[in-house]
Amino acid sequence: MKEEIISLLKKNKNEFISGEDISSILGISRAAVWKYMKVIKEDGYNIESVSRKGYKLISSPDLLTFEEINSYLNTNHIGKQIIYFNSIDSTNNEAKKLASSGCPEGAVIISEEQTMGRGRLGRSWISPKFKGIWMSVILRPDIDPMNVAKITQVGAAAVLRALKEQGINAYIKWPNDIVINNKKVCGILTEMSGEINKVNYIAMGIGINVNIDKEDIPKEIEEIATSLKIEEGKSIKRKTLVAGILNNLEELYEEFIKNEDIKTSINICRENSILIGKSIRIINRNNEIQAQAIDLSDDGKLIVKYDDGSVHEVISGEVSVRGLYGYV
Repeated sequence: MKEEIISLLKKNKNEFISGEDISSILGISRAAVWKYMKVIKEDGYNIESVSRKGYKLISSPDLLTFEEINSYLNTNHIGKQIIYFNSIDSTNNEAKKLASSGCPEGAVIISEEQTMGRGRLGRSWISPKFKGIWMSVILRPDIDPMNVAKITQVGAAAVLRALKEQGINAYIKWPNDIVINNKKVCGILTEMSGEINKVNYIAMGIGINVNIDKEDIPKEIEEIATSLKIEEGKSIKRKTLVAGILNNLEELYEEFIKNEDIKTSINICRENSILIGKSIRIINRNNEIQAQAIDLSDDGKLIVKYDDGSVHEVISGEVSVRGLYGYV
């Protein structure tokens, strides 16, 4: 009911709507309207209340609920169902549970906080409350499971594009990180449930350090991690960034599904790569080898040249890549 009241206030923005009208439209008592209004105000909504006039929405908080994101979306299915949490262990864990229970493609699980956020290769991800974007998208592509790794490139391209739309200059560290000033600001974790020749679902987790302050970043990762706020010197509106990512994700994902290629996504990743042209370290468990990153293949593999002159394609699921002298 709280969501319905917020929706009414938004539809009547800049105008008062009486408690009696809200009561009549939603079929609840005036006392119930008053109680919901109290809760809505506690959530951060600035509502003007005037006797015999009613309620008027003055401003909305930067919450990541469907009601706050929907007006910025222009998608057909991705983000049309947003399952919102104030706090959760991991959005990818929840996405996998819901997907296993039949939750439809395009549903987005989003939380203001993660208590057990995860990155690639089982690494932990710091996810403080109200300061980042911690979300997972359920996808059900009719593709060969061998092609699932390409979805990560689609996600990286969508995030990069959305950041540029907000005037934020960033780069992609193949295969799944977004970096600014050589520090990580976003990670993408793609997990799949499937069979030999069938994908049941994909949970694409996207974690972005948005309005995290310097003191929020643990000492042990302060040399490699940053946030949009730290780099831009200002707070970023999270809900518009979420919508931008989902809008771009649907466009790039549909191109992949319909045309069975990721040309646009790969071009974005290639043109904004932080690795191409650099000396890198390729780390496979305890083994490490140096190479030159020279390109991305059309299907998203990193093309490298070793010291002996041989050229090889590196598959993202098998290795970690680092710069020769640091993170990138």
